[in-house]
Amino acid sequence: MNNLKCIILGGGHGKRLYPLTQFRSKPAVPIGTKYRLIDIPISNSLNSGIKDIYVLTQFNSVSLNNHIHQTYKFDYFSDTKVQLLAAEQTMGNMNWFQGTADAVRKHMTHYSLKPNDNVLILSGDHLYRMDFNEVLRFHIDKDADITLAVNPVEEKETRHYGIMNLDDDERIVDFKEKPKEKAQLKTVDLSPALKKRYHIPQDKPHYLASMGIYIFKARILEQLLLGNESDFGKEIIPKALFKHKAYGYYFKDYWRDIGTIDSFYDSCMELTKTDSQFSFLAPQKIYTHPRFLPPTTIAKSVIDQAVIPEGCVLEETHIERCSVGLRSILKKNSQVEDTVLMGADYYEWKVPKKFPPIGIGENTFIRKAIIDKNARIGKNVSIRNEKNLDNFDSLNYCIRDGIVIIPKNGIIPDGTKI
Repeated sequence: MNNLKCIILGGGHGKRLYPLTQFRSKPAVPIGTKYRLIDIPISNSLNSGIKDIYVLTQFNSVSLNNHIHQTYKFDYFSDTKVQLLAAEQTMGNMNWFQGTADAVRKHMTHYSLKPNDNVLILSGDHLYRMDFNEVLRFHIDKDADITLAVNPVEEKETRHYGIMNLDDDERIVDFKEKPKEKAQLKTVDLSPALKKRYHIPQDKPHYLASMGIYIFKARILEQLLLGNESDFGKEIIPKALFKHKAYGYYFKDYWRDIGTIDSFYDSCMELTKTDSQFSFLAPQKIYTHPRFLPPTTIAKSVIDQAVIPEGCVLEETHIERCSVGLRSILKKNSQVEDTVLMGADYYEWKVPKKFPPIGIGENTFIRKAIIDKNARIGKNVSIRNEKNLDNFDSLNYCIRDGIVIIPKNGIIPDGTKI
């Protein structure tokens, strides 16, 4: 893998994940009780033996930068590096990143690309496990200029992704970026031969979505970035497909794009299942920041289908189908169901008199919610979206896709009903 360099895109706004991205970038959003989304592509790269990893950052980058700096440290004798490349103004260019392709373009001098190198470009907000050696082997065997990893999706999902069709040699012959109309899909339904090869049911249309995972020959990438195009999915990829040899690498395993509140919530709920398609228990480790926290303390509690890390205090509480974050505090007679608790960044030894303490207060009931870090939920609170609203904004909470979200550092006073 010495000739494969990895670039991870971590600088987007993350508007569809708001308010989880109010104070952090998308790749810095916590997942799986103790990890962050950025840990997924970095860990996949390290497990694949990639030694040169660059993370491009821009919006709300402090939390992400701190996490990477504190987590991915290598000894003096290792030639592996995870290097942060923040958006910067230079004498040659005073603009910030204008898109994914523009972000890669602006840091070309830092990658030290050689003619025989290949460049792997990854998104920073997906949940999956992949051996990039297999993708590179496919890329080399096909003598591809560009390889896109693809995953099967049904028609209702196509409007969220770049959708493509392949010929029998797996070369890309058609591409539609986030098609909004059914008529646009006529030319990208998979052929019976490919459905048979990929073990996809023949009885209804299936489509191949771009996973936002690309491998370019270095010289091809440099050529493509000579213009002014700012985005890979909308501009670079459609332009390149018919000028260069582009192939689709079929990835059949678990993959989720954590781009919206409902996709984030669904992924967190999947992780609570013992038969989840993605598990942090797999032999290929997902790395994250090491912490030195005490064991979780559980007293007289009922816990069913939950993921609980270290450092929590659960006192006579009832938890069902929940992802519980680091340092979570749940007081007596609290009941939490179908909820993502992100926990806290610190233990609170002295509670301000005018606020509830960090954590979940006594006699509080929570169902189908996301409680972000350091939230203060008072006593006798009910959070269950009683009016069944799809979307709503309030001063101290919001509802997205029917899920109640208490933002980071949010305060819900005693007796509140939501």
